[in-house]
Parts: sequence; C-alpha cells; structure tokens
Amino acid sequence: MRFWRQALEIARVDLTVEQRVGSTLRITVPFAVVALMVFPLSLGLRLSLVSEVGVGIFWAVGILFGMQVALRQSANDSIQRRDLQALLGVDPAARFVGRLMSGATLTIAFFLVMLVSMAVLFDPDVPEGGWPVLTLVSILVAFGLTELGTLAGEVTTGLSSRTTLASLIVAPMALPLVIGASQSVEALPQDTGILPWVLLLIASDLALAVAGVALARPLEEATR
Repeated sequence: MRFWRQALEIARVDLTVEQRVGSTLRITVPFAVVALMVFPLSLGLRLSLVSEVGVGIFWAVGILFGMQVALRQSANDSIQRRDLQALLGVDPAARFVGRLMSGATLTIAFFLVMLVSMAVLFDPDVPEGGWPVLTLVSILVAFGLTELGTLAGEVTTGLSSRTTLASLIVAPMALPLVIGASQSVEALPQDTGILPWVLLLIASDLALAVAGVALARPLEEATR
C-alpha cells in the first residue's frame, strides 16, 4: 500500500501545482484550438475539403500540442525536488506512476477538449460508429504520450537542455501511436476492422508502462 500511497500523493501534488499555475488550461489548450482554426484558412475555406481532412488535422495538432502537455513535468522538475523526494524515501517507481497518473489526467482532458473543438469547427466526415472509436483511441494516445513524456523526462534528468532532448526522444517514439490512431479511423469503413490498430495502441501503452516502472530505479541511481 505504501507504493500506491506515494504514487497518489505525487499525483495529487502535481495536479495541485497545475491547478495553481494552469499552464495546460490557460496556454496550451487555447493555442491548440487556435491552431485548429488556422488550418481551414490555409485550405482556402473549402468546407468540403475541411470536412474530409478534419480528423487528420485533429491528430496532427493534438499530438503536437499533446507532447507539450506530456512534457510539462520535465520543464517543472528540478534536482532539488528530486533530492527532497529521495530524502523522504519516495520510491522512484512510485514517482513515475504518480506523474503518469497526473499527466494522463491532463493529457486525456486536453485530447477530449480538442476532439470537441474539432467536431464543432470542422464537422468532419466520420464513419458510422466513429465517434466512440475516436474517443477511445484519443484516450489511448493521450496515455501513451504521457508515458513517453514521463519516461523522457526521467532519461534527461540533470541535463541543461532536457526539454529539447525530451522532445526529440518523444517525437520518433510516438510513431506507433500516430499510426495506430490514424489507421483506427481509416479502418472503420473497411472490412479489415479496427482491432489490430487498437491492440497496437494498447500494447504500446503497456510496454511503455512496464519500461517506465522497470527503469525508474536504475535511472534514479544514474543521475546521482
């Protein structure tokens, strides 16, 4: 129980800091919605074309800004804070899980806001039964991005350019998430089904979770 108590406390503290600072709700979400609004202008206001590519624009903008939400902990973390947690006996794996919980909460909320904004702005051509699939896939992608961001933040701890390096780590490793997300919607009107792509997302999320917990202690020792 001590492990989960530590994880829940880490998550509570992170969400409390986010509530006071509000960088996700006050900065990232408005900029992401503005980015969605700019795309139709670049397409010459051709409404039919906007409806056709609306889901693709959602994934492009959502993943780009979602990485910033997922990486926000890397920018706010400090060696002093980690040293204090070590002195308090916080398990590095519990810290990873706690940050994953808080980060996933914010990233999932971000993706759901973007999903609603996309529906309002683009009125996209989504196949029948596509909205529940889009919601599920958005949650899986958000969770995976949070895992990548949290793990990249742990790997780059102590480096002066950790925010930039973390972004470079997350971007290529997010390719399975991007492929699974885009192909899940594309497979809806086809006979192939979405199960393989949803399983790809679930497998990626589980693999990243196991890797994060397993590497938490070695990475903690490597930074000292």
